[in-house]
Amino acid sequence: MKNALIFWGGWDGHEPEATSRIVEDMLQAEGFTVTRKEGTEVLAEGDTGRFDLIVPMITQAQITKDELTALIAAIEGGTGLAGFHGGMGDAFRREPDYQFMVGGQWVAHPGNIIDYRVNIAQPDDPLVAGIGDFDYHSEQYFMHVDPGLNVLATTTFDGTHAPSTKGTVMPVVWTHHYGKGRVFYSALGHVAQEFDTPQMREILRRGLVWAAR
Repeated sequence: MKNALIFWGGWDGHEPEATSRIVEDMLQAEGFTVTRKEGTEVLAEGDTGRFDLIVPMITQAQITKDELTALIAAIEGGTGLAGFHGGMGDAFRREPDYQFMVGGQWVAHPGNIIDYRVNIAQPDDPLVAGIGDFDYHSEQYFMHVDPGLNVLATTTFDGTHAPSTKGTVMPVVWTHHYGKGRVFYSALGHVAQEFDTPQMREILRRGLVWAAR
């Protein structure tokens, strides 16, 4: 049986406690034993590498040097890292080492909650196979990203809310490797209600399972 850690907190607007419970249920349904803790302190408690998967669900927070060092060492050693939206993509704004590991960092969502299109970039990849392009109602994340990512889904900005972004194709779902660890990220999932969107939920479910050691 695989062990997963969810650590949650930060900005309440992302409903971290509610969404962490949803993800806990998802992982338990996949056979994981789940530890779910508020805050970052758990990262420095014992051997963080004992977990097969770590899911950060914490936005605009701070992390100590010891906690970050333990997290990075765990992923480098083979623990998987997976998450979504600001809970992973805007967790620690002051920590470029963390952002380098994730593969990207949120910087804007022009227009805030809007309707936009998610395009599947690799329809044969098992993480998105059979899902197809779909419409989505949420924040359209504009991110600074690693150009070497394995991009599975994108969105194209039309410039309505930020003219300079017109035509920009932005990664929405990606994977990559960091050391021996697998990293999965989805920009979808602003609040708990978005788990009712079947495509969002299924992509995340597959990504969580894929990333685990």
